[in-house]
Amino acid sequence: MARVTQWGEIRHRFMANKLAVVGLVLVVLLFLTAALAPLLAPYDPLAQNLNNTLQAPGGDHLLGTDALGRDQLSRIIYGARIAVIIGLASIFLACLIGVVIGSLAGYFGKATDSVLMRIADVFFAFPLLIGAIVIIIAMGRGVAPVIISLAVFSWPTVSRLLRSSILSVREADYVLAARALGASTSRIIIRHIIPNSIAAVMAYAAFSVGSAIVAEAALSFLGVGVSPEVAEWGNMLSAAKDFLGVKDYLWVYPSIAIVLTVLGFVFVGDGLRDALDPKLR
Repeated sequence: MARVTQWGEIRHRFMANKLAVVGLVLVVLLFLTAALAPLLAPYDPLAQNLNNTLQAPGGDHLLGTDALGRDQLSRIIYGARIAVIIGLASIFLACLIGVVIGSLAGYFGKATDSVLMRIADVFFAFPLLIGAIVIIIAMGRGVAPVIISLAVFSWPTVSRLLRSSILSVREADYVLAARALGASTSRIIIRHIIPNSIAAVMAYAAFSVGSAIVAEAALSFLGVGVSPEVAEWGNMLSAAKDFLGVKDYLWVYPSIAIVLTVLGFVFVGDGLRDALDPKLR
């Protein structure tokens, strides 16, 4: 009952944050757009019409067409799918790795902590985009390589956040009681330590999905992300760079989609951070 009440309080604090609610609405709209893309898109996002290239917004093409005659609105809608898949999958994988490493480092401490944190430092030393580019060059372009490359250079932050939280709870009374009752190390970590240390990771994950979406768009813009023909926001910006100042609608609408998506996840992350803050309970 206490846990139900606690989560009710967290939900109440989150919903009381107006920006968090706005962010939640934006994120839900993104998910709905991604899920319902075949129903929402008026055209095939890959269909080319060389007789209808660079058409200004309006008429049969509300957001215009690109240099190959592809419908901009349809490509933005389908681009939401790529954003959701890469953003969620890369951060989920990063959190999975980070939670395992952070839990082991925080719980065992000493040599285990030192070795694991030095490994994390190695990955911290690489700028995200540069490290991701190296992995993608080795693996080849595609959705999976982008997900893996972003996750590989995102998990150290998760591990440090969780390690810090675990260091503050591993000597708590409920952990000591579990040890005294003969609970195994894995049970103590999974059942007692992680659930009471995961709040910071949850907020970070929400923030990081937006960052991952920006990173994957940047990789595609640089020509090392998903395949160039894929309907993806970074690809759309890359194709628009040759028409800056001439056909600005080619980059304005994909940019708006990216900005709104990032703001949505940032607002949700900010709301989660405040709602989960034990100082506010």
